[in-house]
Amino acid sequence: MEFPLEKVRAAFPALNVEGRNNTPLVYFDNPAGTQVPVAVANAMSDAILYGNANLGGAFDTSKLAGDIYHHAHRVMAEFLGSPCQGEGIVIAQSMTAITYNFSRALARNWQADDEIIITSSDHDGNVSPWLQAAKDSGVRVRTLRFREDDWQLHPDDLKALLSPKTRLVALNHANNMTGSINNIAPLITLARQAGAQTYIDAVQYAPHRLVDFAALDCDYLVCSSYKFFGPHLGILVGKPERLAALEAYKVRPAPNFGSGKFEHGTPQIELLAGLIACVEYFADLGRACQNSEETLSRRAAIACAFAAQTVHENALARTLISGLQQIKGITIHGITADNRLSERVPTISITATRHSSQDIAEQLAARGISCWSGHNYALETATQLGLDLEDGVVRLGMAHYNTLAEVETVLKQLNEIL
Repeated sequence: MEFPLEKVRAAFPALNVEGRNNTPLVYFDNPAGTQVPVAVANAMSDAILYGNANLGGAFDTSKLAGDIYHHAHRVMAEFLGSPCQGEGIVIAQSMTAITYNFSRALARNWQADDEIIITSSDHDGNVSPWLQAAKDSGVRVRTLRFREDDWQLHPDDLKALLSPKTRLVALNHANNMTGSINNIAPLITLARQAGAQTYIDAVQYAPHRLVDFAALDCDYLVCSSYKFFGPHLGILVGKPERLAALEAYKVRPAPNFGSGKFEHGTPQIELLAGLIACVEYFADLGRACQNSEETLSRRAAIACAFAAQTVHENALARTLISGLQQIKGITIHGITADNRLSERVPTISITATRHSSQDIAEQLAARGISCWSGHNYALETATQLGLDLEDGVVRLGMAHYNTLAEVETVLKQLNEIL
């Protein structure tokens, strides 16, 4: 498979916008949110112009909105590898909003002497909701820390924390500061054997690797479509039997079954249309990457797209890490070994000895390079690493539309700044 980079870049109008120095902008802010292909914007525009109605009506516009709503849930089930045909999909404002909703619903069944486990590898969206629910319920919170020698969570460390009182284990699939991918399958197995449910934050994993919810066999998994070229939405996939058993916080007329009991208010139909187009973008990309004339299913095409983009993104990460290692005074917080690139996403965070992270990010911005500084909501990770929580790191996060030439530009500008 070859990755059709020129075709990919042509699909994103933002990649051709010039910055203040009359050169194309370089987007290395992707862990916080990606640019979108024109097909996503067009789908959103068409939906709000021609399908702008609430659900459940007998008239055509409402039926069109309903079709978009149900199709979005079905295609997200395929994207995330769930066999539930959309019944286990919840789509809402954001991953954080969904997690707050589910933390309340799950906490209904906790007792004062129960325990839950969070990790130091997570974005605060998979930490604070559980901390606050635990405080309200009188539940004990235990923390699974990543090992700083390899940047990952380990089964032996989780095994030491689990007990018959453990009700939930909230896990991280890929760290939004270090980029480390956690091998969560054995962690999920351990939690299940202990009688605990598992809630997986895949926000940083889903843009870069194929999610296989069925194979993971977790109870709930969440991601955010604006991290993988889609609209601003959060998506949860859960086991239908788990969702059915939960009592949701909702208005009385809302359904007591299916996705609807967790989706508050009128669905954002135009965003759901954009979500469908986002999934189709991946499927079209996969078909462009394949070597044969075989007609691929949507899921198979999506898998093909991720396989091809991983090779491309690993090349970007390899070049950036190697270049950063040549700059005196820089520390890379995360996996750097070339033979471990499969264990990280192309999100690379650095600090410099004589410059603040904020200053570096501001100077890069002045040169047309978008990136973030600070803790980036990875409070537990920054705390464990002993970082200044205000200044944090410079986070350089790539997506599959980035190029080796852009990596070289970033390295050149960093050399000049430092």
